[in-house]
Amino acid sequence: MSDNGRDHFEIPKDMRSMAEASFDQARKTFEQFVTNAHATAGRLEERNASVRAGAKDISSKAFAYAEKNVQSSLDYAQSLLKAKDLTEIMKLHSDYVQGQMRSLAEQASEMGQIVSRAAMDAVKPKT
Repeated sequence: MSDNGRDHFEIPKDMRSMAEASFDQARKTFEQFVTNAHATAGRLEERNASVRAGAKDISSKAFAYAEKNVQSSLDYAQSLLKAKDLTEIMKLHSDYVQGQMRSLAEQASEMGQIVSRAAMDAVKPKT
């Protein structure tokens, strides 16, 4: 038993090494995905110069949110790999979930404003 009366939780070195290697590969894969997605988005914008500003704002914001959320998840996973015991894992999880809920609420609000603005711009009569 540990000092606080709970069983000591320890991840075996081999399992931690395997998890870290998998995590590193996932991060590299994600970074390559982001690079490719940016390149593809750039090519699409070049081909279709008539894309309305509202649609561009929506897609840019959605992509930024997705990137931020995945990065947050990767950071969370990495923090779990470094956790020393079950109590720390539970705290990390709680902090992550609370942060994600706040972030998603902010993102939904911002996206709603952007979509509303784009819809209003789309129905404005051309002058």
